[in-house]
Amino acid sequence: MAILPRTGAAAQARPAVLLPRPAAVRLPSLRHVGPNWYASVMGTAIVASAGAALPVDVPGLRAVLVAVWALSAVLLAAVLAARAGHWAFHGDQARAHLRDPAVAPFYGCLSMALLAVGGATLTVGRDVVGERAALAADVALFTAGTAIGLVGAVVVPYLMVVCHRPGPGTASPVWLLPLVAPMVSASQGALLVPRLPAGQGREALLLACYAMFGLSLLATLVVLPLVFARLVHHGPLPLALTPALFLVLGPLGQSTTAVNQLADAAPGAVAAPYASAFGAFAVLFGVPVTGFALLWLALAGALAVRAARRGMGFAMTWWAFTFPVGTCVTGAAGLARHTGLDAFVWLSAALYAFLVAAWAVTAARTAAGVVSGALTAAPAPLRPATARTT
Repeated sequence: MAILPRTGAAAQARPAVLLPRPAAVRLPSLRHVGPNWYASVMGTAIVASAGAALPVDVPGLRAVLVAVWALSAVLLAAVLAARAGHWAFHGDQARAHLRDPAVAPFYGCLSMALLAVGGATLTVGRDVVGERAALAADVALFTAGTAIGLVGAVVVPYLMVVCHRPGPGTASPVWLLPLVAPMVSASQGALLVPRLPAGQGREALLLACYAMFGLSLLATLVVLPLVFARLVHHGPLPLALTPALFLVLGPLGQSTTAVNQLADAAPGAVAAPYASAFGAFAVLFGVPVTGFALLWLALAGALAVRAARRGMGFAMTWWAFTFPVGTCVTGAAGLARHTGLDAFVWLSAALYAFLVAAWAVTAARTAAGVVSGALTAAPAPLRPATARTT
């Protein structure tokens, strides 16, 4: 039966029904897309760049790396757009993230995402876009990523001191994120040093990269003891945060990568005595740091297995299994170049196998979480570690 509108006197006798005005267009799915989503870009790009750095030749690998690089570039564009929408439509939540000591350090991921995709473009993406376009893209992303990273390395610790004021025993591996970004700039800048004309500019960039290496390394040496003291005195991290322990591998692997790549770039940028010294420093620094990285990998892996046995579910923190391990791959590959030892060749290959497996699982679980909406919903409270001793 059709319902026809009233006309005439009947329409005047009955008051008009006012329809509600449509609500303003909102994008609720972006409300909880925080800066930690840049970790998915970093973790994808490092699969491409670490694969290109491997000191072994795997048939067909290059084509796969090109596809992974393309995916990382698409992810970067998507996350940048989502984060822009987050700030535009949910500015209150974005400002709350800056005031949250658990979230603010993830702003360091923006810098590293730009740098990681830029480096992968120059080493892998050039097969598709050409050398000139790849270099232009890398320069743009390196410049933006380095500027953002240096600002974040100051602003986030400033907020921690002035606004966050974290209590005793709350140190977290995520505190390292804004501090390791300049180290990524140091390693990626080494790729650009030989592409500058010989002279002041080339030497200045090389030494600026070493300065960023020192900035990040010394800051890491300040924070890392706090993280270990938190573990010793207060026990394991909450289950969902346990994968973040792998973030400690980031400054370790990235610093080893940086000194090896800078040593490769030093000849032609500085005088011969210094170039030789930089080459020796790459081995003298990289080998002990790699040893400590393997120790931490074993410790973090044991704690991750313990957390999995106690019901650790999937979370975006699983991306910590990717980029930090990838930096250890590139670090071991650099040591293989400078020492000629097969042991580092096998180490880089083994770590890369772990990286690919971790990336495949994490990427699949992330895609499923985005489709279902579970990862864009309000975050659930962290589950504390249980007191079981077995």
